[in-house]
Amino acid sequence: MLSNIKVTRTTKSHFDQVDWDNIPFGKVFSDHMFIADFIDGKWTYPRIVPYEPIPMSPAISALHYGQSIFEGLKAYRDPQGKPLLFRPEANHKRMNKSAERLCMPAISKEFFLGGLLALLKEDEKWIPKKAGYSLYIRPFMFAIDEYVGIRPSESYRFIIFTCPVGSYYNAPLNVKVSDNYVRAFPRGTGYAKVAGNYAAGMLPLKFARQEGFDQLVWLDGKEMKYVEESGTMNLFFQIGDSLVTPVAEGTILEGITRDSVLKLSKELNIKVEVRKISIEEVFEAYNKGKLLDAFGTGTAATIAPIQTITYKGFRMELPPVEGRAISQKIHKALDAIRTGEVADENGWVIRL
Repeated sequence: MLSNIKVTRTTKSHFDQVDWDNIPFGKVFSDHMFIADFIDGKWTYPRIVPYEPIPMSPAISALHYGQSIFEGLKAYRDPQGKPLLFRPEANHKRMNKSAERLCMPAISKEFFLGGLLALLKEDEKWIPKKAGYSLYIRPFMFAIDEYVGIRPSESYRFIIFTCPVGSYYNAPLNVKVSDNYVRAFPRGTGYAKVAGNYAAGMLPLKFARQEGFDQLVWLDGKEMKYVEESGTMNLFFQIGDSLVTPVAEGTILEGITRDSVLKLSKELNIKVEVRKISIEEVFEAYNKGKLLDAFGTGTAATIAPIQTITYKGFRMELPPVEGRAISQKIHKALDAIRTGEVADENGWVIRL
């Protein structure tokens, strides 16, 4: 797909030094990374080089004006040990949607998928073999003009690196509904996967963690009434026999795991409602004994059960995870597809 990639292999692989039974999320990196540059109106100079620090000018636009976007996806192994890649074309599409919002150039499928597949071929051994582990893949793009002035950069760098990972969350989550800060506003950048969205949430998350919570649940920026998403995840609530998830109207990320869960739910004959849901409705369902489950979805988090939800000092304790039949069923079905244990009827999996 991308034939002119220059490959410079590492001379100092640290593969044999990795404790494969104890991999902290996002701290162990594979041997190589893919790089391409957008210069003079076109993507050029694709190369694979050893994973290492990136030299840069202190004047590059991304550091001063925030033109920086990213994606996240995973590679797995099937029962025979062969590598699989889950829904990379969806990540490519979403990355270009983010690029458009930040006035950045689109990345062609040739460079996105071609560079990704070439990198995985080079570092295939880094895809973990242990059940429950995967290779996390981080494509990102940032402005590299050396210019201190407010205008879109004319040059950009696209990089993909990978890291073997275990679980992002190791236990059910205790979350707090933010009633002071908001994440996004209508007609803003909430739907895009831009670096600034995450930076803006760090201070309120810091305060929440000081109170013993794992994550925040964000409400809408206009009325602070409707549930939107949680820091690293989209949200689902089981009310009675229905799954309810907030509608994506420009202020929440249209998660690829979220989309997968919606499609699988329909295939499994699980009732799904995509609509606005207020925090008051969640409380009302809880008080009536109808709030049976809540969980987050995301590439890093996968499907993360929520144990408690706290809002203005009131704490909702949800049923034990083991008894949550619907989310357990979806989780099992999704894992089976991603790891090649069952046939992929949706065309989501690419075999390397």
